[in-house]
Amino acid sequence: MIPPVRRPRRLRSTPAIRRLVAETRVQPAQLLLPVFVADGLDAPRPINSLPGVVQHTLDSVRAEAGRAVAAGLGGIVLFGVPEADDKDATGSAGWADDGILNRAIAAVRGETGDDLPIFADTCLDEFTDHGHCGVLAADGTVANDATVELYVRQAVSQARAGAHFVAPSGMMDGQVAAIRSGLDLAGFTDVGILAYAVKYASAFYGPFREAVGSSLVGDRRAYQQDPANRREGRLEASLDELEGADILMVKPAGHYLDVLADVAAWTRVPVAAYQVSGEYAMIAAAAEHGWIDRQAALVESVTAIARAGADIVLTYAALELAGWLR
Repeated sequence: MIPPVRRPRRLRSTPAIRRLVAETRVQPAQLLLPVFVADGLDAPRPINSLPGVVQHTLDSVRAEAGRAVAAGLGGIVLFGVPEADDKDATGSAGWADDGILNRAIAAVRGETGDDLPIFADTCLDEFTDHGHCGVLAADGTVANDATVELYVRQAVSQARAGAHFVAPSGMMDGQVAAIRSGLDLAGFTDVGILAYAVKYASAFYGPFREAVGSSLVGDRRAYQQDPANRREGRLEASLDELEGADILMVKPAGHYLDVLADVAAWTRVPVAAYQVSGEYAMIAAAAEHGWIDRQAALVESVTAIARAGADIVLTYAALELAGWLR
């Protein structure tokens, strides 16, 4: 037998060597922590379908933000959960200065200042009584342009509350351009936009809908993307970049690595990817049953997302990962 000239196993022989030659390195500063803040709570409330995740109070979200700073995370993503009586057809609690999301933004900004970038979810689905991401037309469809006008109003209110970034997630055509113009006209030229540029009508959002108390009946396939489409992802991302998005996001992450790689190869701005609730919950549930190793599976899954091209990863395991990665 002729000995092989190349022996790739040499570079796998010890943990230290494997670390040395690793092609993808995930750091805590790349991770964003999605957090839910609910109105009317006296104490944090566990979310059944998201093991280890809770709906926060204003007090507990301040503490969570402090932990995120101490862990060296890249930022926090805030979602508001209003009381049922505050929902209406237009989602007006979503831009009210005393609405739960804007109060949460102000609370976190007061706690962490500029030490922790704050990303505010700019969408109306949590706040509408019908659960859709915008206002409904007479025929029951979501009215694109009327909804975009409300997104602008919401984004400006979030900037006023202290958000460093607004994150429009409703997949309305033209939303980024309108929000950029609205923020600039209101004097918030330094507030950035993380655009949910490529967002699919996925089956993996179920636990999130429990987390925000969604009122949705039906689905969002008329405005979120068809999971069968790959090229469309690059189209959507290119439009948002041209409209002024500072960061582009692909959602979900783990089941759309091909789309993520396409966007990362093409764009000139940072790329984020969201390990969504169902993706996280599957790992957490399997680990609870002893079927997989929680730490190993979470680290591997997030590394795969970064390997595909994500500069930033949103994950409910961000705090845990920060400890493990260090």
